[in-house]
Amino acid sequence: MWGVIPAAGLGSRIQPLAFSKELLPVGTRKDGDVERPRAVSEYLIDRMILAGADKICMVISPGKSDIVEYYGANVGPAHICYVVQPVAAGLCDAIFRSLPWIQPEEEVLVGLPDTVWFPEHGLRALDGGGLSFLLFPVEHPEFFDAVVTDERGRVLEIQVKQRDARSRWVWGAFKLTGAVMRELHDLWCERGQQDPYIGTLVNEYLARGGSARAVRAGEAYVDVGTLHGYREAMQLLSGVVV
Repeated sequence: MWGVIPAAGLGSRIQPLAFSKELLPVGTRKDGDVERPRAVSEYLIDRMILAGADKICMVISPGKSDIVEYYGANVGPAHICYVVQPVAAGLCDAIFRSLPWIQPEEEVLVGLPDTVWFPEHGLRALDGGGLSFLLFPVEHPEFFDAVVTDERGRVLEIQVKQRDARSRWVWGAFKLTGAVMRELHDLWCERGQQDPYIGTLVNEYLARGGSARAVRAGEAYVDVGTLHGYREAMQLLSGVVV
């Protein structure tokens, strides 16, 4: 199983930093008997591995060699490869950079490296064989991609940063097959590669007969891409054994 991590963003909301935002220290981890700072992106990688990912593709910008130096070739049992996104061109472009290495029958997990969320095993709740989203409750869905579902968990619409969002449940990660990823990529190309957000692309996918499910298994979700989010993450982790 693949884990795809789009890590090519500029991180402008939390700059200036002397390193890539994905390496921002958030909380700590144990290295043997020694406690060390933990890079924010480690939380996502650990959760992907817990869900069965044994291959991680990190999509980075040309200037983020520090991510390569930090993670190297593997994290635990998972092998890591790196793909370069030449210029910042949105989330869809970053995710689809990994497509040449993914087979149609393979399952793929996608998440954002500057987030911290619980439960750790949340990705295990997602269905295989199609497209499914892991949802989290938030107080301000207008800052995220709110997911509107029916009573059976079918996705009806993704409302991208919409002020009057009809749902307080937002997606924090998703799972899909390589075949569905190819369908989304082809649709994205057909639409002139103009969708910077995955939500608008999925809405068109649904309008054309595609389907997606959503699972409300998330409990807490923090975007660490701002100073406010960084403080929230530290507060969240202070009450959790990680």
